[in-house]
Amino acid sequence: FAAGVMLAATVFSLLLPSIDNSKKQGASTTSAVLQTIIFLFVGGFALWLINEFIPHEHFGKGHEGGTQDTRKLRKIWLFVIAIAIHNFPEGLSVGVANGTGEFGVGLGATLGIGLQNIPEGLSVAVALHSQGYSKKYAFGISALTGLVEIFGGAVGGSVILLSSHVLPWALAFAGGAMLFIVSDEIIPETHRKGFENGATFSLFIGFGLMMFLDAVFAQ
Repeated sequence: FAAGVMLAATVFSLLLPSIDNSKKQGASTTSAVLQTIIFLFVGGFALWLINEFIPHEHFGKGHEGGTQDTRKLRKIWLFVIAIAIHNFPEGLSVGVANGTGEFGVGLGATLGIGLQNIPEGLSVAVALHSQGYSKKYAFGISALTGLVEIFGGAVGGSVILLSSHVLPWALAFAGGAMLFIVSDEIIPETHRKGFENGATFSLFIGFGLMMFLDAVFAQ
């Protein structure tokens, strides 16, 4: 469900507004689309680098990133780092989307990302509890990792305040980061242990709901 919301937010709240804002700044349709594609790739590549070099742990995929020495870190902190890597692009996208000045785009992104944080936070807490941590500890960690999104939102909003000319690029960059997280992390984590069909239909529901929210609030 969270993956579906993030996919729809990537398209309707980030990439399409990126193209529209490039055109408003005088770019041709072809130039606007190409700029969006370039920074979409830049955003995805940036998240790939973070994923490649920062040590973290996934509940399904196991250890990723860093060197062999980083495996000595407590597994709980590696889980926290992985969640933070997920949440930062989400906060960044909300900050940038609200920087467009278009109420519908900003509100749609905020509602959508906030909505998908519910199942995402729940899954984190349940997974931590299944690893032997207490319910209170699992709840506290999952709640604290959500604070990363506030930081991401502040970064995204600050970039737009510094220069409105980078808005189209920032939107596309955030879209690329979100797309990488969905494809490389969330979908593989959900498509395991025989839950592929449930995960796929849940993705459709999340995508449809986010598309509805974006279309309604954009009016």
